[in-house]
Amino acid sequence: MNATQAKRYTDLNSHLKERFGKRVQKLTVDAGFTCPNRDGHNGTGGCIFCNEKGSGTGAHLLGTSVSDQIRQGRIALFKRYKSKLFLVYFQAYSNTYAPVKRLKALYDEALAFDDVVGLAIGTRPDCVDEEKLALLDAYSKEKLVWIEYGLQSAHDTTLAAINRGHDVACFKEAVALTRKIAPEVKICAHIILGLPGETRDMMLEGARLLADLGVDGVKIHLLYVVKDTPLDNLYLNGGYTCMEEDDYVETVCDFLELLPPEMVIQRLTGDPHRDELRAPQWPLKKGTTLARIQATLEARGTTQGSRYMKKPQE
Repeated sequence: MNATQAKRYTDLNSHLKERFGKRVQKLTVDAGFTCPNRDGHNGTGGCIFCNEKGSGTGAHLLGTSVSDQIRQGRIALFKRYKSKLFLVYFQAYSNTYAPVKRLKALYDEALAFDDVVGLAIGTRPDCVDEEKLALLDAYSKEKLVWIEYGLQSAHDTTLAAINRGHDVACFKEAVALTRKIAPEVKICAHIILGLPGETRDMMLEGARLLADLGVDGVKIHLLYVVKDTPLDNLYLNGGYTCMEEDDYVETVCDFLELLPPEMVIQRLTGDPHRDELRAPQWPLKKGTTLARIQATLEARGTTQGSRYMKKPQE
């Protein structure tokens, strides 16, 4: 970990500033994609925690183009953070789930802005192939490119229970294919803590899996209940209990300690929309949760990587 970094983990902002010499802010866009777990290709209904916006802003439904979303986002992010460089994040649904021609048009549209230093592309491991990864590889020669694969759990039983539509092997295959076809593209994995039926030990298997695979980054999310989702029905009927903040903070710290120290931590909790959130309410105070994670690591005297054990070469 960088000695000048106050945090006890390698956070994305510090990582980007070290690379570009100044602050780079992620700018989220909604390009109107869908998901193979909704349209019948792999399943229907989507994951039990996902609503009709697919973790997006809904901007596409309002008719706002990617270019206009970037223009609006730049203004807002400059006012808030004084940011002058941006990483455009294609977030809503599965952002490689389209023909390569359409993907290239959208990615080119985002990269046409001089102050956009790269792309972050949120997708699923069952939505990539050699042709799509070759496109990302071409961009990575001149721009920073992250591909973000939703894994969510290291356990196939959990993935089936949440109606994920793919298994752990699919994720491993996507990581291996990305490394082969697009070696300069950075890989970020999404993990959710608090999934139904998972113990803390089961959640920590996710950290060990990502450490063994050597992915470049991770986003750690809390499972919170969004209204009008299958998880909402389960919660209202007493079939799901949310994680308490104390348990979440301790689990995140355990998770971080098992990861390689150089792995970029892109997120440590979620950002629920207040009007969509059913439970729990504590994630709305994100700053408090982040401060508690930092304080817990300090109290333990540990950092990211404190318990990391490199996998022996096979």
